[in-house]
Formats: sequence, C-alpha cells, structure tokens
Amino acid sequence: MTKTGPITGAKETPEAAASITELKREIEELGRKLQFLREATKALASTLDLGELLGCILEVAKAQADAERGTLFLVDEKAGEIWSLIAHGLEKREIRLPLGRGIAGHVAKSGEILNIPEAYADSRFNRDVDAQTGYRTRNILCLPIRNKSGRIIAALQLLNKRSGAFTPEDVDFLLTLSDHTALALENAQLHRALLEKERLEREMALARDIQRSLLPEKAPRLPCFDISVTNEPCYEVGGDYYDFLPLDAGALLVVIADVEGKGISSAMVMSNLQATLRALVLNLHSLENLAESLNQMILTGTRGGKYLTMFLALIDIPRKTLEYVNCGHVPPVIVRTKGEPVNLTEGGTVVGLIDNVRYKGGQFKFETGDVLVLCTDGITESMDEEQEEYGMGRLVNCVRGVISQSAAEIVNAVNADVAGYSRMGTHLDDKVMIAIKVT
Repeated sequence: MTKTGPITGAKETPEAAASITELKREIEELGRKLQFLREATKALASTLDLGELLGCILEVAKAQADAERGTLFLVDEKAGEIWSLIAHGLEKREIRLPLGRGIAGHVAKSGEILNIPEAYADSRFNRDVDAQTGYRTRNILCLPIRNKSGRIIAALQLLNKRSGAFTPEDVDFLLTLSDHTALALENAQLHRALLEKERLEREMALARDIQRSLLPEKAPRLPCFDISVTNEPCYEVGGDYYDFLPLDAGALLVVIADVEGKGISSAMVMSNLQATLRALVLNLHSLENLAESLNQMILTGTRGGKYLTMFLALIDIPRKTLEYVNCGHVPPVIVRTKGEPVNLTEGGTVVGLIDNVRYKGGQFKFETGDVLVLCTDGITESMDEEQEEYGMGRLVNCVRGVISQSAAEIVNAVNADVAGYSRMGTHLDDKVMIAIKVT
C-alpha cells in the first residue's frame, strides 16, 4: 500500500477569496444591524411620554434608512383619522387627516407598503405641503405599524433618502423594528390615557366639591316646620338642584329643579340657574314673574340646548300658607294625616325651552301634621328588575307609613324604600328629596 501525505501547495482561488470577503461583509453588516436593533429597542423602551416616543421612533427610522425627514401617524379608529404631533415653536401641536387620504392615510387604511421613487409621479402625493414649505420631496417610503393582533395602529412615512432611493433592505429592517415600535406605542398610549383619566378624576372631584358648596349644607330650622333634605347624584356631578332662601316678613322660598341630562353640562346649567335665581329673588314681586324671568334667561343662556323642570314654593311661616309655581316638575305632594293627598300641579311648562312662557300659580293652607314632599324624577322613576317605575303612589304610601315621625326619618324611610325597590334595576339618575312637615 502506498502512503499519501498531506496535500500541500493548494492555492486559494480568486472566487473563493471573493466569497469569503463577501461573507465577512455580510456578517459585519448583520452584526451592525443587530447592534442597531438592540440600541433602538432600548431607546423605544426608555420613555412612556408619547411625544418623546414619536420623536425617538423617527430618529431611529431616519438613521437606519438614511432619510432626511419623517412623520409617524397614529390611527384613531373612532374618529376615522390619522394624527401626529408636529413641532410648533417650543411646543407640539396635533395635526389630523382623514383615514385613507394621502400617502400615509392610504397606508394606514390599506396596510400596503409604499416605496415611491418619484413622489411627484404618484397621484396620491399632496404637493401643497412642498409648495407651502419650499421643501422638495423626491422619494417616499411609507409602511404600516401593526400590533400583535395584526391591527394597524400607525403609519411611518420617511422622505428623501440621502443616497438614491429607499431599498428593500430598508423596508425589511423597519418591519423588523415595527413589532418593538408597536409595543412601545401602545404602552405610551395606555400611559397617556391613564394620565388623562387621572386628570379628569381630579377635575371631577373639584367640580363635585364646587357643586356641593353651591347647595345648602343642611335644611333651615323654622318654627312650626320640620325640614329635611337628601341629595344623591348618580355621577360625580349632576343637574339636580335645591335651595332654601329666607325672605323678609317670615317667608321661605323653597326651590327644587332637575336639569335635563346628567354630568358636567347639566351641572353647569344648574350653577347658572342658582346664580340667576339668587339675583332675581332680590327683587321678587311674584313667583309667576320669577318663573317667567328664569325661563327667558335660561333660554338665552343655553339657546334651547338645555331645559329644566322646576318647582318654586313660597312658605309664609306665621300663616302656614303656601304659594307655588310648578314648571313642568314632578308634582310635589302634600300627604295628610286625614284625607287624600294633594298634588301641586298649577304652573306651566318646563324652563328654558319655549320663549315668552306664562305661568299660573297655586295656593295651599297647611294643617298640623301635613307633610310636603318634593323630589326629582330620580325618585319616582327608579325601576325594579321588571322595568316598572317606583311611582308617586308608592312614595305616598311610604310617607303615610311613617307620617308621625320626623322629617329626617321620613326622608330616610323613602330613600331606603326606593333603594330596596330598585336594587335589581338598571335605571340611574340623580335623586333629590325634600320633606317639610308642619308641626
């Protein structure tokens, strides 16, 4: 057998050398991209501020694609728009565009990746921005940003690659980065929503405190009259209003009102009503004139966009008499120890809806033991699980059952009865109740 030694003198061919060189270059390029991706991922995770994050994403994208400019548009599905934050002096202002319009709008709606080598040759390109700014757009790369579920949450638009046109490699790398971008964007938007929720909660708490300060802390103490009141808004602020305004000559003006709707807008009308009423009552001539003046002023202030029901009662304390005007409100009822209850219905229509309304007042003479009950429809319209309303009949029966007790005990009994009745119901509304017992 012939022994063979090691092969010697083998020479590297030019083709092999070139392949090795190309392989080294590709490995170096891959390493560079991986390093860039690590640094970019760190940068995207470094902030929860949405404005800072948008700027960070653009800097990363522009650096990788060697682009002159860029914009990241977020998708607002509810509004059917895309929007972004644009630097405006020292501040950032929000710009919004319809979803589907322009290059970015088209990408955000369709999910198509657009690599446009000649911007002015594409009919979707809006030349107005260039005309206004003096900037010349040569080429555009725009691609969608999708979250883990595949939903498009943003569109990244880059302008003018410094060295030629945008390449498929640019697209591939930005798509690789898009998962990290989407996660960072959703985290920042959740953080922004949380901050906004906390801000609204602080403002609502302040509004609640202000509204409570506008209402009497407790009912007045009067000779021969025992008065109690309860107020239960279904939200932080509400549109129910009540007031006790002492007047000269031993008279007390009692007011209860219910602004249409709920929440902040109704609370604002309520505060306007209080200020207007307190200004007008200084020159009170009659309840009818007061109601008519309030109607005109509320109508002017809200332009018919909000209306309210209201009941005005003027109690003559020494004479134990009552004058009243009912402006479309739930009729207050006088529950008597003997005889049928009396509903107080004289008046007219709601306040703030119709011009030049005229109102007609009513009168009543109290007897010892009578209980005047005023409430908003949150009491009478409370529903059980069968959607049946509590109603005035149940209210009267409840008051009759505790008519010998104090005004506070009467109010508590009605509140407990309503709460028990509506425990399985779904109807939510502000609730105010006033009980005035003649002693």
